[in-house]
Amino acid sequence: MTEDYVMSKSIEFLKGEYFSGKKLTKPTAGYSIETFPVEEKFKFKLTHQLYFAVLQQKIKSTADRHCFCVDDELSYENFYADFGPLNLAMFYRFCCKLTKKLKSITLAQKKIVFYTCGDQKKQANAAYLIGSYAVSISHSAGKKYILKLNSTYLPFRDASFGTCMYHLNILDCLRAIYKALQFGWLDFSQFNVEEYEYYERAENGDFNWIIPGKFLAFSGPHPKSKIENGYPLHAPEAYFPYFRKHNITTIVRLNKKMYDAKRFTDMGFEHHDLFFVDGSTPNDSIVRKFLNICENADGAIAVHCKAGLGRTGTLIGCYMMKHYRLTAAESIAWMRICRPGSVIGPQQNFVEGKQTSLWLEGDMFREKINKQENGKLAVTRILSGVDDITINGSNKNRTTRKEEEELYNDDEERNGITQGDKLRALKSKRQARASTGSLSDRSTIRYRMAR
Repeated sequence: MTEDYVMSKSIEFLKGEYFSGKKLTKPTAGYSIETFPVEEKFKFKLTHQLYFAVLQQKIKSTADRHCFCVDDELSYENFYADFGPLNLAMFYRFCCKLTKKLKSITLAQKKIVFYTCGDQKKQANAAYLIGSYAVSISHSAGKKYILKLNSTYLPFRDASFGTCMYHLNILDCLRAIYKALQFGWLDFSQFNVEEYEYYERAENGDFNWIIPGKFLAFSGPHPKSKIENGYPLHAPEAYFPYFRKHNITTIVRLNKKMYDAKRFTDMGFEHHDLFFVDGSTPNDSIVRKFLNICENADGAIAVHCKAGLGRTGTLIGCYMMKHYRLTAAESIAWMRICRPGSVIGPQQNFVEGKQTSLWLEGDMFREKINKQENGKLAVTRILSGVDDITINGSNKNRTTRKEEEELYNDDEERNGITQGDKLRALKSKRQARASTGSLSDRSTIRYRMAR
């Protein structure tokens, strides 16, 4: 099933203007929502049983209708003016809750109404949740109908405190969910929600998988594990057990040198430095080197800057556009669903500006791969055209130390508090969930969502 087919076979899902050919009647002031017929008050009908509504107040369930709302239960943890989308764990928990209701014998004869009565930010997140759920069941079950979204919902924004420079709408998020399902990045039968919620916490490592088995984004390690300005810092050694267990072979550092790279390389990890200033965008040389490193890594790649959000997300997004042909908006949306706060300020426009050229590079890369597989190229490994990356024993595909030093000029970041420092401080102030033990001792209990 193609994306175009899925998107074209749509119903007026969240549009809220028409329902079953009838113009919706909006509740008048002073009237309770219960006084209106179901078909005239609910914003859309997904199935014969499931409805979604944006209301002005909470409503109660009735004999023929079960109503529920997650406005208070699932809340986005913002940095500044950002308010969504809700992260992967919250989307998972919503799917579990809704699936359980749809499979409930006691609710089988009732209409199930998921509604929101919050502000515009809550409405946008509720629409994102139900829309993403629709995408997931359509993708997995091969159903014909999916949503068609209009512009009535407030667009999401980045985790900065300045003027919003880039809007991410709900449809971008839904397309990102669709692509993640298509490429196998999102599989709730294998998703460990406890593990996700544990490791996203600053005190437990502050990392998230963006592409499972390929890219892990994490907050930058420190020379030694300690608490600084309320933020838990972790030494490189704290990550070793988890990295080895999950076949992470390569570390890419984008911020200033807070630790000696030998602490990773002496333990068998590849380590690369590709510094650029906090809050800024990379030059073409850094983008090429990053892509080449990732294309030739033996295992998964762990990428960090200071907070593991802006610079980290920017370069991972470039890889996603080149190798999976995601749009810039889809890449940013998926990264924020996995790791809220990713890609900030001018980095958003940078990613968008690189989309066309990276799509073209990706097409050429795949053409080379195909020729190689057909025996038309007598090469054993495809490089991305960067002459200064060589294969040489244990230093395969690594830039020389001299070249890395030339790339690396972190004087500007060494002085003063940067964007990454502020973001890490904000994250550390969030209410900590119960957590004990090392970074590698979490259980592997799986939470499976009933299909």
